[in-house]
Amino acid sequence: MATTTPPQPATQDALDRDTLLGFYRTMLLSRRLDDKEIQLKRQNKIFFQISGAGHEAIQIAAAAHARPGYDWFYFYYRDRAFSLQLGMTALDHMLQAVGAEADPSSGGRQMPAHWGRRDLNIVSTSSPTGTQFLQAVGTAEAGVRATKLGGALEDITEAKGDEVVFVTTGDGTTSEGEFWESLNSACNLALPVIYIVEDNKFAISVPVEVNTAGGSISKLVTGFPGLLILECDGTDIRESYKTMRQATEYARARKGPVLVHAHVIRPYSHSLSDDEKFYKTETMRSSEALRDPITRTAQLLLESDFVTQDELERLEQAVQAEVNAASDEALESPQPAPETAMLYLYSPDVDPTAEQFDTEDDPRFVGNDTTVVDLINATLKDEMRRDPRIVVFGEDVADCSREDILCDVAGKGGVFKVTHGLQREFGGTRVFNSPLAEANIVGRAIGMALRGLKPVVEIQFFDYIWPAMMQIRDELATMRYRSNNTWASPVVIRVTYGGYLKGGAIYHSQTGESIFAHCPGLRVVLPATAVDAAGLLRTAIRSEDPVIFLEHKHLYRQVYNKGKYPGPNFMIPFGKAKTVRDGTDVTVVACGALVQRSLAAAKLAQEQHAISTEVIDLRTVAPFDMETIAESVKRTNRVIIAHEDSLSWGIGSEIAARVADELFPWLDAPVKRVASLDTWVAYAPQVERAILPEPEDVLKTIQEIRAF
Repeated sequence: MATTTPPQPATQDALDRDTLLGFYRTMLLSRRLDDKEIQLKRQNKIFFQISGAGHEAIQIAAAAHARPGYDWFYFYYRDRAFSLQLGMTALDHMLQAVGAEADPSSGGRQMPAHWGRRDLNIVSTSSPTGTQFLQAVGTAEAGVRATKLGGALEDITEAKGDEVVFVTTGDGTTSEGEFWESLNSACNLALPVIYIVEDNKFAISVPVEVNTAGGSISKLVTGFPGLLILECDGTDIRESYKTMRQATEYARARKGPVLVHAHVIRPYSHSLSDDEKFYKTETMRSSEALRDPITRTAQLLLESDFVTQDELERLEQAVQAEVNAASDEALESPQPAPETAMLYLYSPDVDPTAEQFDTEDDPRFVGNDTTVVDLINATLKDEMRRDPRIVVFGEDVADCSREDILCDVAGKGGVFKVTHGLQREFGGTRVFNSPLAEANIVGRAIGMALRGLKPVVEIQFFDYIWPAMMQIRDELATMRYRSNNTWASPVVIRVTYGGYLKGGAIYHSQTGESIFAHCPGLRVVLPATAVDAAGLLRTAIRSEDPVIFLEHKHLYRQVYNKGKYPGPNFMIPFGKAKTVRDGTDVTVVACGALVQRSLAAAKLAQEQHAISTEVIDLRTVAPFDMETIAESVKRTNRVIIAHEDSLSWGIGSEIAARVADELFPWLDAPVKRVASLDTWVAYAPQVERAILPEPEDVLKTIQEIRAF
């Protein structure tokens, strides 16, 4: 284990004068920053404000027992005091408020109260409620698995053996399903995660009894095994401090996760877009004010004879001066330049479209021709031997979760056997099954990747990827961009997709690559052959960007797309299409299962109608190879885009628009598309065949466009 000496948290049972006064100062600083932002918003000098008022005591107590840069932190938008106590500054906060280029959390890309600091291990905060829980679980899991595996992984993940992950939330967000999914995994794996529920009794205007059955989240979670549940008055600094000490000691000892239910207040409205007077009576608001942690802590200092009223007033003046100075400096700080708008969507250091990933011309073939399934499996094994950071998980991907009987069973390895044998070779710490929960898979993977592992996860069917969509679109795709290249999550998500199986029906036949291609920050890959699958998967794993790797079920074991294993360094760069048939009269741009169908149509077009058709396999759609398409269209002057997804709003629409925009002078006919009908795939084979594009559909369009 690494021997770095961490920053030491507070250890005393009682709060002495200097400690308590320091806590109070940070609490006051947090509140005055809220007040300054409210002032600036009303002056139209900033554009959003949401406060942490009323939550300061529990946050300070938690931070006092944490180790910044050693432990890990997933915040939500009220954790201003927590971040300040860990080491963020008033200037850091004001720089984000004004959207300055120097904002350390996001470089001006995120609204205020979205904290992030790499040196403190404060992971980039986002706006979706509840997405942080599964990522926190994944981050804790990465440390535990790295400790089990040992070696360089402990250094890579900064695993120390006693670090913990803090994840915070409001009471309303505990209604999100991912909160419950995360608790399930945290308890099942006995992970060192400390959940802090800052319960101010309202989710905007919705009271806690409407959000939570029985009105108490700590009572609701009592059935989770190994979960230490603690409840405290989160406005009382002494009680909060004692509670957080108990929580961190439990988690650091690797006894399991902890849930701290802290009762706090929200003396300000939810945000400046809200007015709590619409749903809180004056009596309610007055009652809350009596529990204000700022007032209570000041009174404690006075009653303990630690300070005088004059000293508190001088402290107030010093804090206000610090806030004013930070505000003035931030307002003078340069804004991000317009030309930075596209920076850090992808890794600036590792470009999977570059020449270094192009070893396609030098394959080292071994063995006999075999299937897409076999070559993906071989590629995964080679990459896992090469890179100990790789972990593989998902539903059914392990050979057998009950390792004590592994020698007595054949082993699963995925419903299509793609990951068969991986667990036997690499062990259950690196290859393991997840719960049947797609957001759980992706969210945990994000948390692992942030910490240095390389997750290659499987979503069993494309049709069921949607529970993970919030994690994919709002978290995975945005992580590098929103943190201004401070954080990144290079996760590979393998997904089976597509029809042509007879019987797949509505829920086992979907395609929809355009949905993911529409998400900036994601790479989207669709191999059509075994060799291409091997080369593109290796590129996906070795890149530093998140990748949606779409594997067509129908193509898994076809004869026509078999190939020999091309060797452990065979890669195909993203954005490099392949011309799979030369032609002079018509260009067909295809992907996935439509590549072979287009080839069949092109063969018939030549034999029956003397039409020479060029067929291009895109291989990746984000990015896609416009250069190869353009070169072909400039020769043939006619183009068809063939894809399996529905005609409307599919990738064909984008490619057709680009062709019309950039290649209009070379076109001798309208741009045509061949795709599925705008409906779901039916179960009955004859109806399925009518819905999905077939070779005759491509052939008919080739004839029409040639005759134009």
